[in-house]
Amino acid sequence: MIKSIVEFTFIFFFLFLVSLSLHELYIENKQLILPFSLQKVYLFHLVFSLVICSNFLVFSTAAKVFEQLGFIYLGTILLKLILFSIIFHATIFSEEGMPFSARLSLFVPMLVFLLTETVFVTKILKKKQ
Repeated sequence: MIKSIVEFTFIFFFLFLVSLSLHELYIENKQLILPFSLQKVYLFHLVFSLVICSNFLVFSTAAKVFEQLGFIYLGTILLKLILFSIIFHATIFSEEGMPFSARLSLFVPMLVFLLTETVFVTKILKKKQ
């Protein structure tokens, strides 16, 4: 189990560094100005995805909880969206319209980390069946 947690941590940090660097390079090349810290957005998704995958790995060992992990995962996705909206409330719900590039810059990290955590959660669920 510890080996898997270390693997998750390594992969998520690698994903964080590579995707953030590429995203910042693109933003810099296009000379776009974002009304939020791109690093904080990526950091939020890194931490939350790592916590989700680590907890799922731990909870997959409990027989009573294992059967409900799929439903729990759906709840964690909703929780992630709610917490993201609360933390980045000022940016997302500002009075002035946010440009499309800024909206896309909020969506890209969510998509990258959500797909990766979904792959890991699926592996955890398949491993136990």
